[in-house]
Amino acid sequence: MQLQQLTYFVAVADARHFTQAAERAGVTQPSLSKQIKTLEQELGAPLFSRARGNVTLTAAGEALLPLARRILADAETARREVAELAGLRRGRVRLGATPSLCAGLLADTLARFHGEYPGIDLLVEESGSRDLVRDLARGQLDLALIILPLHGGDPALVTEAILRESLVVAAPASEPGLTRGKSYMRIEDLRRRPLAMFRRGYDLREATLAACRKAGFEPRFAVEGGEMDAVLRFVEAGLGVAVVPSMVLQSRPLLRGTPLAPPGLRRTIAIARRPDVEPTHAARAFRTCLLTFLAEAAERKSLPHGVELIGRTPR
Repeated sequence: MQLQQLTYFVAVADARHFTQAAERAGVTQPSLSKQIKTLEQELGAPLFSRARGNVTLTAAGEALLPLARRILADAETARREVAELAGLRRGRVRLGATPSLCAGLLADTLARFHGEYPGIDLLVEESGSRDLVRDLARGQLDLALIILPLHGGDPALVTEAILRESLVVAAPASEPGLTRGKSYMRIEDLRRRPLAMFRRGYDLREATLAACRKAGFEPRFAVEGGEMDAVLRFVEAGLGVAVVPSMVLQSRPLLRGTPLAPPGLRRTIAIARRPDVEPTHAARAFRTCLLTFLAEAAERKSLPHGVELIGRTPR
């Protein structure tokens, strides 16, 4: 089995068309087809069904596809790491982060890192924690800032808790008080309030649903399926309230956050990586830069409201 064969296999799986896959791969269609046939012979099973001109994956092809993507991603990481050590390039960091972090602390960290390592390419994937866990396991990311704990069924990862943050109930700032003179809300108060809900794959969705169900009710959605910016805009428009990290409201003057009654809702943010692949030099440099930035911000007391550092020493 050769990397080139896997590259052609993935190209056909994505395009579902041999000629288009060959054009994307920069080879002739007969050459690509020959390599695919050789791969099928070596594996002892057909990878594609070609009935009536439609190209679809067989069961064997479905099983191979995620493995092939991961192998190719690992090979690219290896090439970049060796090139970095050889002094040919400075490297690359593929980082995943939740939307609240992308809108908050991450931008300043990236700016510092880019200033220190201008030759390192920065690729940021913004998504929900569950999606980031999946992409990390597939080899599509080097590091990810995810939410702990991992859920049952999630792949095993090496995780390092770095931050805790409080969740608050976001509502329009112009709306009359939700708390009836109190400084906080109870989860039970959400029973009467329609929610603007995140799409599936967001840990905030699961945290909100779990808290409501633990309190004995099923929440009512005014709208669902949004990303962070969309959900906050829905709340600003008065569609409903939303449970969000306190840090995302810093740049939202039209919204206010009400804490939940003790013990409230909190979540832990961690740096995660795959256990079977050592971080590249560039990824290790980013981790050190991030932890140093957070430690300095905590010492200056400039972390966002509701966010606290979990003691770590960069190394």
